[in-house]
Amino acid sequence: MDVPIPGTAHVPPLAGFTIGVTAARSSDELTTLLQHRGAAVLRAPALRIVPLGGDTELLAATRALLAAPPDLAVATTGIGFRGWTEAAEGWGLGDELAACLGKAALLARGPEAEAAIRAAGLREQWSARSESSVELLERLLDQGVDGRRIAVQLHGAPQRDFVDSLRAAGADIVEVPVYRWLPPVDSAPLDRLLNAAFTGALDAVTFTSAPAALGLLDRAARRGRTAELLHALRRDVLPVCAGPVTAAPLEDLDVPTVRPERTRLGAMVQTLTAELPLRARRLAVAGHRLELRGQAALVDGRLRHVPPTGMALLRALARRPGWVVPRAELLRALPGSGGDEHAVETAMARLRAALGTPQLVATVVKRGYRLATDPSAPGR
Repeated sequence: MDVPIPGTAHVPPLAGFTIGVTAARSSDELTTLLQHRGAAVLRAPALRIVPLGGDTELLAATRALLAAPPDLAVATTGIGFRGWTEAAEGWGLGDELAACLGKAALLARGPEAEAAIRAAGLREQWSARSESSVELLERLLDQGVDGRRIAVQLHGAPQRDFVDSLRAAGADIVEVPVYRWLPPVDSAPLDRLLNAAFTGALDAVTFTSAPAALGLLDRAARRGRTAELLHALRRDVLPVCAGPVTAAPLEDLDVPTVRPERTRLGAMVQTLTAELPLRARRLAVAGHRLELRGQAALVDGRLRHVPPTGMALLRALARRPGWVVPRAELLRALPGSGGDEHAVETAMARLRAALGTPQLVATVVKRGYRLATDPSAPGR
């Protein structure tokens, strides 16, 4: 049975866990936060951001607004709004754009967009607390947009439903494409992350934007392995999202996610740090305290790094603690064994050495192995 294991405060909270990072822009900061808490990090940007500071399309949209100022302007992302104002500065249009937007009613899609507006010396009229485009759209439609000119700062891709709904309500829309999200140039890191999810070598994966979640799903689809990815995310890999907008593509596919109350990188890491260790399996074995923690084990509160083959055996044994698990069943759980039963013996020897306490796994002659949860019954 599972038992609590006290006395592991000296072990970093995420030690033994492997966590995927799909972010492109905040990858370094997120990786540092996770590694500081002991995690092994698998970095795999699911998208790349292409800025359009020198793009003729962005310049044309900016000049169109300066020539015919908007009644309202919508900032959908902090990085996008900042990129727009910085691009305008580079063109020598910074003061004109600030004056133009200063006369419009500014709406923000959440705190980050709100902060970018204020950093530009402007003030928002309203901000969507949920950071949802749906809430933003409802606000605009409720107040009426017929005959009003609206600048919509896009966030990486055309927002057809949002823009089309406003146009259908009579608004004159100017789309402002500040940057685009595209697939990564090198898909190898993303493939490694997917393979880790498929083989049980990944414990959690983080998403800081909805396009990152869509990027991972798209890559799995291109490999014909969507069903495998969804199975892993629903069962073995904990999906951690920065907020409800980020989580939406996964939750639409019935993938449960965890997310913080506030959409902040630090808050997301705190949520992950609290949630992931709860998934560890804790057992009392041969007078010792054993914890199966992702890709490692704790024995009496001491972290033991176990090779992948050893962890595969340990998980198989822990599914029925105290009961004999036949060699044939262990062989099926062993990755890359090729059907050779000798591979079980080799992997078991390495597992015992890694645990540092060989008696945790008992050999039952001619039958198999078991976790020694009850030393008084060696043949259970």
